[in-house]
Amino acid sequence: MMSSTVAQRLIQAAGALSRYSDSPRLDAEILLGKVLGRTRSGLIAHGDESLGPASERAFSGLLEARCRGVPVAYLTGSREFWSLSLAVTPAVLVPRPETETLVELALGQLPVDRECTVLDLGTGSGAIALAIARERPRARVTGTDVSHEALDIAAGNSARLGLSDLVWRLGSWFEAVPGERFDYIVANPPYIAADDPALMALRAEPWLALTPGRSGLEAFRAIIAAAPAHLRDGGRLGLEHGCRQGEDVAQMLAQHGFAEISTHADRAGLPRVTLARHSSSSVHSSP
Repeated sequence: MMSSTVAQRLIQAAGALSRYSDSPRLDAEILLGKVLGRTRSGLIAHGDESLGPASERAFSGLLEARCRGVPVAYLTGSREFWSLSLAVTPAVLVPRPETETLVELALGQLPVDRECTVLDLGTGSGAIALAIARERPRARVTGTDVSHEALDIAAGNSARLGLSDLVWRLGSWFEAVPGERFDYIVANPPYIAADDPALMALRAEPWLALTPGRSGLEAFRAIIAAAPAHLRDGGRLGLEHGCRQGEDVAQMLAQHGFAEISTHADRAGLPRVTLARHSSSSVHSSP
């Protein structure tokens, strides 16, 4: 049997992935590009070349894994976020485009010309912390995570990108930074409810980074309640949340004395990030 050309194999692969992916052609191109060591444009330019047996076996193995729900980023070992190439493994959540909204909004409130301190809670691959550090060189950025493996990946990404001034701390939320206060705190915590069917489609990613419990709001309650003790007066908090959780998050913030509360849409037009300012003169009440 004659081997398929690159162009033919991409068509076949996209058809096979169409039941399992929202972007089957893109997935096929990225995976075949990894096998052949070529860019997507390189695949098009060499579309009439034949795949050798070894390349075909490797590509078929990647396709089978993708059809089982393994994210493309895990299969390639990398993911682009904020134009940064980040190493990722199944120990960390795959960075999503919607999280760039949180980075963009935070940058809009962080000073360009003076020092400030930023805390990224649950940093995972370090995506948010590294993006902020790249855009605000004078910021002193700390990333925390409860996972040793995640922090190793974040630190590795930091070293590869030449962003070596960040601090990485092990611990659950603010346990990693006892007694410390920051000008800005950002977090993309787990927020999918434990009984949400959407979790099945994400089963290859770390459960701890996806769901905090039954309601999906548990992490927000913990972070918002403790944040005032770790924010300087006038400091700000930015939280990514589910598209139907903005009102709940805003209410929690108000109950804990935060002001200037605003919810913002991601690039898909879905309410995704809520921002707020802390003031020590605010009256705090119990939720």
